[in-house]
Amino acid sequence: MTARLAHIVRHPIKSIGYETLHHASLSKGRVLPFDRTWAVSHEAASFEGPLGHWAPKRNFVRGVAAPGLMAVAARAMDDGTIELTHPELWHLRLDPDSPADRAKLIEWLRPLWPDNRPAPRAVERVADIALTDMSEPYISILSLSSLAMLSEAAGQPLSPHRFRGNLWVEGWEPAAERDLIGRRLRIGTAELEIAMPITRCRATCANPETGTEDVETLRLLESLWGNTQFGVYATVLTGGDIASGDRVEIL
Repeated sequence: MTARLAHIVRHPIKSIGYETLHHASLSKGRVLPFDRTWAVSHEAASFEGPLGHWAPKRNFVRGVAAPGLMAVAARAMDDGTIELTHPELWHLRLDPDSPADRAKLIEWLRPLWPDNRPAPRAVERVADIALTDMSEPYISILSLSSLAMLSEAAGQPLSPHRFRGNLWVEGWEPAAERDLIGRRLRIGTAELEIAMPITRCRATCANPETGTEDVETLRLLESLWGNTQFGVYATVLTGGDIASGDRVEIL
């Protein structure tokens, strides 16, 4: 079976909503456009606002601390605003760069955030820097075959959105991506190099439809492959256009 690009997903606000795309333009040494452009810092963040540089994920609200965040979906609108939805909250449409809308987002998040955690503080953005988990501008690549194997071990279908990945490949053998470190891929007119595996946290235990933990994904990963890695990070070597259905070629 020829490997194909099945899904393209971005997350405009770190840990707060996922959005599926049909196509995207990749640039050399950059993340997926508008992926983790914004993030929400909390009151225990190690920096004084506003943020002026990349910062580690521990400074921001995340699904590992609030599983309910995993059920947020996002949709970018033509006017530049973002619509956020959650099964238990009202729809929020906001401009993340608007001070008034930023305040609305902080309030919107409060019901999803545990009382025993440092409260959401501010919406952060750093020009030309993505607030991804890694300081390097990686794009994450995951395999639907590996997800199917994990789903079988879980005894239930697992949504790709548990893993907040960017590019999902259909047609690889299960776990084949684990052997691609250092290899290059061609997708559409773009070329990428696989850099390293992705180590997972408990955020993946939460169901993206309900926002509640229902599967011990870390234990399942350990039982299948001996570690908690799932998916790989890649660097864009040659920019180009990608679209769902594009062939994924290992060079």
